[in-house]
Amino acid sequence: MSRTMSHFSLFIFIFICLSCLVVISHAKNNGFSVELIHRDSFKSPLYNPTQTKFQRNFNVVRRSINRANYFYKELSSTKNKLESYMPFDYGEYLMSYSVGTPPFQVYGILDTASNLNWLQCKPCNSCYNQTSPIFDPSKSSSYKNISCSSRTCKSMEDTSCSSDGDACQYTLNYSIGSYTHGDLSEETLTLDSAFGSFVSFPKIVIGCGHNNGEPTYNGPNSGVIGFGSGDTSLIKQLGSSIGGKFSYCLIDEHNSKSNRSSKLNFGDDAIVTGDNVVSTPIVKMIGNRQKDYYYLTMKAFSVGNKRIKYRGFKREGTNASTHNIIIDSGTNVCILPHRVYYKMESAMKKVVKLPRFQDDTDTFRLCYNTTSKQNFPPITAHFKGADVKLDSKGAFYSLYKGVECFAFISQKNGLGLFGNMAQVNYLVGYDLNKNIVSFKSSDCTNY
Repeated sequence: MSRTMSHFSLFIFIFICLSCLVVISHAKNNGFSVELIHRDSFKSPLYNPTQTKFQRNFNVVRRSINRANYFYKELSSTKNKLESYMPFDYGEYLMSYSVGTPPFQVYGILDTASNLNWLQCKPCNSCYNQTSPIFDPSKSSSYKNISCSSRTCKSMEDTSCSSDGDACQYTLNYSIGSYTHGDLSEETLTLDSAFGSFVSFPKIVIGCGHNNGEPTYNGPNSGVIGFGSGDTSLIKQLGSSIGGKFSYCLIDEHNSKSNRSSKLNFGDDAIVTGDNVVSTPIVKMIGNRQKDYYYLTMKAFSVGNKRIKYRGFKREGTNASTHNIIIDSGTNVCILPHRVYYKMESAMKKVVKLPRFQDDTDTFRLCYNTTSKQNFPPITAHFKGADVKLDSKGAFYSLYKGVECFAFISQKNGLGLFGNMAQVNYLVGYDLNKNIVSFKSSDCTNY
């Protein structure tokens, strides 16, 4: 019996040592990857099996239009206090992570245009209907409220002191009347690496929301994971441990029949190298208003051989020829200034001679009946220093079976958003130390 126990103990010791080596190896090269879950994939807790493909496709575009409108409201606002534009139900990619000690699993919406990481917390004085378990900070040994007098609290906008004057509290007001309010805190976040190990980061600033309102939301999402360039975003807080680098490789979730998922990479695993890599600068915004978005400089779009000059619209602290498009993970289709869009539509009509399809929802202006595989003209986005030829799945959208729609939408306000469909089958890397975004054409199902 003692010999059996001895062998068992030795086995446990070896197992623990090997596990430690796995974690240490990832810590040594500062690189790891996690799974990105598209909201409409079978793996998503938001997946609704009763919805038809058309309903899902229509909702994709509806969310993109709503998100673009929120961006425009935010960028045009003259209010001193900033509002956030993203309602709880409008994110496209979810990330599973754990918070606290012991780890408590939750799902957050990943957003490259948000900075604060927040989630619903008990006691929930007034909360939306989160169908998954809600985090209870009283059961975590690593949870700590941030002091109202701390530098972190004073450096953030829309913070206040608790009634006893000790704890720092945050407030985010969403532009559709939704909000989140609670305690600013430090907590341990744990990510499930694609290599089978867990990577933990202590003392991450999060918002622990005790009062959260969204009139219509009902689902498992617990909050938002901010991937913006602001000081409280997850990326900035991970800092030197990931070298300011993250990347993702997005598969075509709407037409894919594989069980593969998109990947999100950090640190050394996020470096985009090899042949045919192109890079463009991240343009910093002058002033305070929304300086943490990822602005890029778009020079032109090409439809086949037809090059169409791109120009955005002037906003406070920006230049219409440089800060003219935002690369955004939370928007699906590309949103373009109306003059640019109409020129691209006209160029497409001249080349494609297929029968037209009338979209009765008025979502897409240009759709075609396609009974067989059609080679549409290539579309290239000409960024400053980087020409990115869109994957065919990112240029046209399958609205119905046999119906393909031009996956670009016009906005009269001139706002430009380079959405995630245009990034399909590209390894897209952000280096916040060098202030560049890099693109490498890749088969993301095999990444």
